[in-house]
Amino acid sequence: MNELVIMKNKQAVTTSLQVAESFEKQHKNVMQSIRNLTAENSAVGNMFAESIYVNKQGHEQPMFYMNRDGFTLLAMGFTGDKALQFKLKYIEAFNKMEQMIKEQALPQTPEEKLALTMQVTGRLDKRVTKVENTLHDIQEKAEVDESQRYQLLQARKHRVIEACGGVDSNYYRDKKAKKAFSEFGRDFKKAFDIPRYDCLKAKLFDEAIEFTKNWYPSFVLQREIQNVNAQTRLPLN
Repeated sequence: MNELVIMKNKQAVTTSLQVAESFEKQHKNVMQSIRNLTAENSAVGNMFAESIYVNKQGHEQPMFYMNRDGFTLLAMGFTGDKALQFKLKYIEAFNKMEQMIKEQALPQTPEEKLALTMQVTGRLDKRVTKVENTLHDIQEKAEVDESQRYQLLQARKHRVIEACGGVDSNYYRDKKAKKAFSEFGRDFKKAFDIPRYDCLKAKLFDEAIEFTKNWYPSFVLQREIQNVNAQTRLPLN
């Protein structure tokens, strides 16, 4: 008798011919049982694959390949002591064949193991590179967060008031600092090519802080600030 279970397309299978021989049934009846099963439930279709074989007369005839699930479903209707014995033999044969397939799939020689290691490493490198590229894109496109915006605004306020001569200066007390704030805003947005403060890229945060610390009003505005601050304020009674 032929092997109960064979390997086909890296899968453990048996055939309708082998089942018919093992369980002493007519092949046409086994074929009909399979067709009935596949007709009753479309999900069963992937357990069976129709094929052909050449009979003793040299004619092509239909047959089925089936995997473990297909065989189990088909053999559920086979009864008797002899049928039980062959069911157990089939289960054992499926187990051995599946174990053999699993072992064949694993690398055996040092060369095969090295090749597998290199293949896995290559895949990991590609994944890591993809993640790194994604993180880089995020970092490149990320804008300043709420905390960074607050720090920028505080730095701007400190520098502009300082440029005005301080909170006790005439220019600041006369509420003229708004002009200096507007000029700083224009210079800042022009320097970083942005329409608003919150559009600043996070990667430029340190550069923006440095720009703010080193900012000076235009020459015209500096002269205006100096002139206003040079004026004598009359004491208020």
